[in-house]
Order: sequence, then structure tokens, then C-alpha cells
Amino acid sequence: MSFTNQSVFADTIFLPKTKTVVAIRDIILVFGFAFATAVCAKIKLEIGTVPITMQTFAVLLSGALLGSKRGGLSQLTYLLMGLSGIPWFSRGGGIGYILSPTFGYIVGFVFAAFLVGWLSERGFDRRFKSSILGMFLGNIVLYIPGLLYLANFIGLGRALAVGLYPFIVGDLLKILLAGLLLPIGWKIIKLRSENLTTFRN
Repeated sequence: MSFTNQSVFADTIFLPKTKTVVAIRDIILVFGFAFATAVCAKIKLEIGTVPITMQTFAVLLSGALLGSKRGGLSQLTYLLMGLSGIPWFSRGGGIGYILSPTFGYIVGFVFAAFLVGWLSERGFDRRFKSSILGMFLGNIVLYIPGLLYLANFIGLGRALAVGLYPFIVGDLLKILLAGLLLPIGWKIIKLRSENLTTFRN
């Protein structure tokens, strides 16, 4: 881990050489992960007030792979386009979704992706333990606005009962999976780089 900025995964895989291509790449990545979050929103299990979905997996990966600014922006894009009427939230879309008890979680996506991205820019995604820690912290940040917003509708005690406790096991599994994928990806990149260096020599 480091407290100086490091390259995130997307910048290591995609290396355009001009500013125009960089801008195009970043736009594609931002909209791509907004769309990925929308797809994951539809992979769901309806269990009550708050459905279980794969969204948080996409949210955490967006930050880890893209970094703080693009990761946060991808989730802000997801939020704004959903409010514009595109029905890609777990239960639809449109400006009226602001009144949905689960809207706070979508707001939390932006902050979670930004935080995970910020930590990844400081090397948290390079090793398993720190990667898991980064994903866990991002998940906590995601839940804060989600639970507070939900509590306005059903009270804090019930918000915890329906908006947190049923998701703990699933979230831990998603955190483990996301936290495992990043260090493995970095090891593959390192091996590829070493192999290319050896080949050239």
C-alpha cells in the first residue's frame, strides 16, 4: 500500500497514446460500468422492501478498476440516467424513484465507488488483505445513506432488519470475490510484463 497515486487496473490494460483517445476510452469505461451496474440490478432476488441484487459487486469493481473519479462518475451516470427515465434501477426508473425507500443505496453507490477507487489508487487492490479491506470500507460507505434514507420510511430499527441484516452474508461473498479478482489480475499483468521483458531480451 502507498499514499501516493498509482495506476489503476484500467489504465494498465488500456494505454492510449493521445488525449483524444484517452477521453474516448474514459467515456466508454464510465458508461460501460454504468450499464454493468444496470445489468447487475436486474440479477435480483425479491425478498421484501430491499431486493438482493448483484449491484454492489459492479459498484465495488467500478471503483477498483477505474479509480476514484471515473468509478464515482460511472455510478453518478447510472443514478442520473435512471432518474431520467431509463428503467435500469432494480425496480424501474424515473424521477419518482427519489421517493423509493431504496434510493439512498443508489446515492451510496457513488460514494462507495469513489472511496474504493481512491484506495485502489493507493495500492489497496494489489494484495488480497488490503483489497478486501478496501471493498469492505466501500460497502460500509454504501450502506450509510442507504440505511438512513430507508429509516425515513420505516424507522431505523426496521431499516437494519430489512436493509442490512439479510444482506450481510451475500455482501461478504461479493466482497471476497471482488477482493480476490483484483490481486489476481495484477499478478497476471506482472507475469505478462516479465514475460515480455524476457522475450525482448
